[in-house]
Amino acid sequence: MATFRFTFGTMGSGKSTQALQIHHNLRARGLTTVLTTQLDRASGRVSSRLGVSADAEIVEASTDLFELVRSRVGTLGKVDAVICDESQFYEPVQCEQLARVVDELGVDVFAFGLLTTFQGRMFPGSARFMELADERSEIQVEARCWCGRRATQNARFVDGVQVVAGQLKVVGDTSGPVAHEVTYDLLCRAHWMEGAKAARGDQLELLDDDVARPDDHADRSGPVEVDPDAVPNPLHATVPHDVASHSGAHS
Repeated sequence: MATFRFTFGTMGSGKSTQALQIHHNLRARGLTTVLTTQLDRASGRVSSRLGVSADAEIVEASTDLFELVRSRVGTLGKVDAVICDESQFYEPVQCEQLARVVDELGVDVFAFGLLTTFQGRMFPGSARFMELADERSEIQVEARCWCGRRATQNARFVDGVQVVAGQLKVVGDTSGPVAHEVTYDLLCRAHWMEGAKAARGDQLELLDDDVARPDDHADRSGPVEVDPDAVPNPLHATVPHDVASHSGAHS
């Protein structure tokens, strides 16, 4: 029976390396695989920071992965496994298409990706993989923050400053800050939250308390407190005397 597997980890945990290893091992046994990726650092290939890479199908937002695999079955005669790298960038509907690949075509799917964004929230694609996959596992490669703690958060930097606003899908470097370029780094939760809190002061769309807003533009989106002593009791409408008398004449 075919299986739907989702493996997640932080940047640098070896997700692409493991995807390439599975791709190599299955092909070495004479099995047919389809390797896919989106927004990889090497266009048209799955590449690892260890220096290995392989040709891959590019997944666009409009790609129907079920139809892609079904067409490869028709062309190649069979497909034994689909290996998906950078799967956090896949659309939720594409995750559902991969579930159909497993259930209707009997093809194993191995998906590899990040779990959370630079904003500390789950990628929509990763969330759907977590909901649909038969097996979910975290790569057990310990990454470290600069302070020495376990790194669990993916942080985005612009000109060396952590940001929490911007487009979700932006490919950057992890080698260090370069002027006007986006870079990424791994942080522990404490230092990610410290940087995110500082960043919110400059990125108003993510503000969550009134202290960071002008005094005359406080946030009124929450519950409003009412002073009971300031409300007339009982509540009543004031009716002009002549209107009341006129109405009484017809009662």
